[in-house]
Amino acid sequence: MVLNARLDHRDPLVFDTHELGRRPGALQRLTRTVDAPRDFGLQGVIGVPEGAPVELDLRLESVMEGVLVTGTARARARGECVRCLEPLEQQLEADFQELFSYPDADDRGRPVAEPGDDAEDDEDRFFVEDGLIGLEPVLRDAVVLALPMQPVCQEDCQGLCSECGVRLSDDPDHHHDAVDIRWAALQGLAGSLGDGEKDEMSGDGSDSADAAEKQEK
Repeated sequence: MVLNARLDHRDPLVFDTHELGRRPGALQRLTRTVDAPRDFGLQGVIGVPEGAPVELDLRLESVMEGVLVTGTARARARGECVRCLEPLEQQLEADFQELFSYPDADDRGRPVAEPGDDAEDDEDRFFVEDGLIGLEPVLRDAVVLALPMQPVCQEDCQGLCSECGVRLSDDPDHHHDAVDIRWAALQGLAGSLGDGEKDEMSGDGSDSADAAEKQEK
């Protein structure tokens, strides 16, 4: 279980639930704009830049087991198109819902003598700590799930030319003349012949033709 000392009430992603008073059915709605923390997204692919504004619409509801948080996060994500490598921006909207359990209650809201006995279960749960809840890990998971794994600048982006690297969307008629590999060797051989060799071959052909003509006569 997370230690209480790790939550700081001055952190903009830490929320005070004392107003709910552990009364099942009590409800609190909040709207807050916070700065995005570091590495808020898919590292090296797309994410919300550190310090960028993130708008939060939250609904905190007291239930028997703890505090149920339902919310939506909105922000601008930046990244790079996986096809043409151009920078891109897109609007991000991530919905999330998470239960923050009271550390002194089991799954049915009943008091327990020793909270946190099952360490494996505690690792997968979030807790209300001295009336505070920390939304950063929940929000981070929601943002990662909402972001595209393969972001593109536009759905019909054609990517880059595999031969010269030009962006094909900027030049739809771009192409390269294909060379039949079966003739490539002959083209290379022809290009290696010098002018003198070509002239000599032409001369030999004339002499042969003259000799043949004399023989016929």
